[in-house]
Amino acid sequence: MAKRAGKRKEKPGRREANRPTDPETLKRQRAFVDSVTGLADPLCAAEGMELVHVEYQREPGGLTLRLYLDKPGGVTLDDCVDISRQLEDILDVHAPDAPPYRLEVSSPGIDRPVGKLDDFIRFTGHQAKIRMVTPVGGRKNFTGVLAGAIDEMVQIQVDNETVSLNFSDITRARLINYNGER
Repeated sequence: MAKRAGKRKEKPGRREANRPTDPETLKRQRAFVDSVTGLADPLCAAEGMELVHVEYQREPGGLTLRLYLDKPGGVTLDDCVDISRQLEDILDVHAPDAPPYRLEVSSPGIDRPVGKLDDFIRFTGHQAKIRMVTPVGGRKNFTGVLAGAIDEMVQIQVDNETVSLNFSDITRARLINYNGER
């Protein structure tokens, strides 16, 4: 079960992001995720944890900034709370103009996110679901077995066919029923 610790981060007078399908909004959201990743990765490494993935998306309660952490032996609730508190202070200093968001810090859980190109290689042979920004062969959603990555192209085996997906066009990727370290 995923463990979460979070706090709503409100900033008066700021509007929430436009529709998430708007290309300009997607670009700003990706830039914010990249910025948060750059700040959170060294923090997590200093605490002996791996920053698995960062998500920033609209949900029913507003915008959510979600970080997934892992470490050998698993992540505890105290780990999540510790990183959440430290990261909150860092973001207050380095991202003061961010729109209002809810910060959540969690373990990756059974449907582990795959967000780094190296992870697509690391988890070769595992079942995964991948969602694309633009259709590939008329499809945006792919479920199959990860077959690695070549340059910036992620390989996934779908129905006895290997499909190449541009890494930069992947909006979401998760392992299916992941149950162990690798």
